[in-house]
Amino acid sequence: MKTLLILPFLGISILNAQVSGNINYSSGSTNLVQTNGKSIDIPIQNSHQVLIEVNGLSNIEADAYVAIFHVTQVGKSAEETNNLLLEKITKIKAAIKLLDPTSEIYVDMLSFVPIYEYEVEKKLFSKDTYNEIPKGFELKKNIHIKYKNGELLSDFISICSLSEIYDLIKVDYICSDLEAKKKELADKAIIIMKQKLDRFEGLLDIDFEKLHKQIVEGYQVFYPVEKYRSYAAFSNQSLDLNKVGAVNTKPKSNTTYYQPVSVKEFDFVVNPIAVEPTIQILYQIKLNIDCTPKPEVPVVTNKIEKQYILITDEGVIKPLAL
Repeated sequence: MKTLLILPFLGISILNAQVSGNINYSSGSTNLVQTNGKSIDIPIQNSHQVLIEVNGLSNIEADAYVAIFHVTQVGKSAEETNNLLLEKITKIKAAIKLLDPTSEIYVDMLSFVPIYEYEVEKKLFSKDTYNEIPKGFELKKNIHIKYKNGELLSDFISICSLSEIYDLIKVDYICSDLEAKKKELADKAIIIMKQKLDRFEGLLDIDFEKLHKQIVEGYQVFYPVEKYRSYAAFSNQSLDLNKVGAVNTKPKSNTTYYQPVSVKEFDFVVNPIAVEPTIQILYQIKLNIDCTPKPEVPVVTNKIEKQYILITDEGVIKPLAL
């Protein structure tokens, strides 16, 4: 009978997890998933104005990637340290080139320093003395791998791990024609701007053609490495203890996920459904139309008024009203 009561409850919980995900278990999870779509905000402040605004977003899939691995090598001498790391990197380069001949590899030198340890000097009638002595050398480098097929990253990780290199620092996403993508986004926004302009003219019954206008625009670009978030999914149980006691908790695992800019605040979105993380370009254009009534200008005429007079025989001047 207990089994029949538990099964329906578990079924509801599983369905809920499929729809919303475990992020709901995180403390403050609502703030994590809320992303302001209109990250660009170009202010225009003017009275008696009509403000027309268009916001666009483009999700761009990368056409190349750069993965950066870190490696640290320790040896007893400078020559031994350098040779050990050179052997690892040479082996990695050969394996990567065999897998992907189009890839490019660059090794970034970071540091090459001696390391020390302490030697205890025993004294009979005084405290022990600790002296620093050379222990060896430490060499640090970063391996940059540029490639075009995003699915090769797992293979690169496997190749590096065979040489005891496990530290993948980051993966940069590259778009070779970013400026062309910006122009495409702006051109589409301008078309929508003209449509809104025609609609506002009809709504307000105003001809905007001869009015003063001000236009501003702006871009913002987000790369995937900037849009990752983390949370810890767990459920705490309340304890009703009769006695005061210590509670030992276990470390909770953190989950990292990609949270792009939300599409809900935009007038249009190019490539709205993207499976993999993308480079996101945000574009905003604002048109401000000044509808302030123009002051009436007094009419000034240069008309000269004529006056007629009559001079009598006696020499008397009399004005004539015509």
